[in-house]
Amino acid sequence: MAVNISAMETNAESNMVVLLHGLARSDSYFKKMEKSLQEEGYETCNISYPSTKYPIEKLVSDFVLPDIKRCLKGDRKIVNFVTHSMGGIVVRYLATQDIHFKIGRVVMLSPPNKGSEVVDTLGGLWLFKAINGPAGLQLSTSNESLPNTLGEPKFELGIITGNQSINLILSSMIEGDDDGKVSIESAKLEGMKDFLVVKATHPFIMKNNSVIDQTKYFLKNAEFKHSAEI
Repeated sequence: MAVNISAMETNAESNMVVLLHGLARSDSYFKKMEKSLQEEGYETCNISYPSTKYPIEKLVSDFVLPDIKRCLKGDRKIVNFVTHSMGGIVVRYLATQDIHFKIGRVVMLSPPNKGSEVVDTLGGLWLFKAINGPAGLQLSTSNESLPNTLGEPKFELGIITGNQSINLILSSMIEGDDDGKVSIESAKLEGMKDFLVVKATHPFIMKNNSVIDQTKYFLKNAEFKHSAEI
């Protein structure tokens, strides 16, 4: 577990951005995004949590929420989020808990908001369970899966997902256009404020320069620049 906190000069109430990586990833995947946010004047809290060891509920209660509180240093603030993949489900679950800060604007990158057909197909295999752990098994497309029981967001949400794949085997398990892990339709969530599809793959969408620019634009304006070249 690691928390990388960068305190910027500005003290605006909504300048905190928490970054949450996806399943079987680490905070290093968000380093480029984090640096760009810092240059924009945001205070960042880039959390690394043991995503493959525990269910999402325990990841939130024992790791993510305590680290956010450490970043806030006891101050009451509006907290914004930028997430990748399962990190979006972590925020949705966090929003259902008794937290002492307000969730402001959230940008989710390639979130399995309706689950992933990859989990439906491979979830019963020993190797899948060994690699992805209990949280990975919570991301199926069934009506009872965690993503499909969390309801609409009560925060301003922008979603960016990709339509390029570097894993044709996994893409063959997914209905419709996808990014190699999550379909475009599955990334959507009822109640979101804006949605954008870009030419990017699931593992590297957070490093895409256009995605980084669009993320910063949404944090400021609660919408994406749809006229921009993607």
